[in-house]
Amino acid sequence: MTFQSKKFPSTANTNTFAAKYRAMMKKHPFLLFGLPFMSVIVAGSFILTPAAAIRYEKYDRKVRQVSREEELGLGQRKRRVDIREEYYRLAAKDLDNWEQKRVERLKGESDGLL
Repeated sequence: MTFQSKKFPSTANTNTFAAKYRAMMKKHPFLLFGLPFMSVIVAGSFILTPAAAIRYEKYDRKVRQVSREEELGLGQRKRRVDIREEYYRLAAKDLDNWEQKRVERLKGESDGLL
């Protein structure tokens, strides 16, 4: 005696929405599962595109090209650096005689002394 692998559907279960959906799913799986899934993906892409554009526009406002006038104004306060001059300036300093000085602390900040 062997058992049947397929159960006989009762008449009570055949009229429900879930039973009809399962039967339709077996016949047309793409229309009932694949198509809604793909449409959600495509709609999400269209909805998220403006959000990404806003993000990149914000970045572009922050990092913008500098005009000629601003570019010329940026380097006015810089001094010209020569590596030899810096070497001789540092070599002329007396590095053996120095005194340790404590940094002034803000009010209420611990000075680290025990």
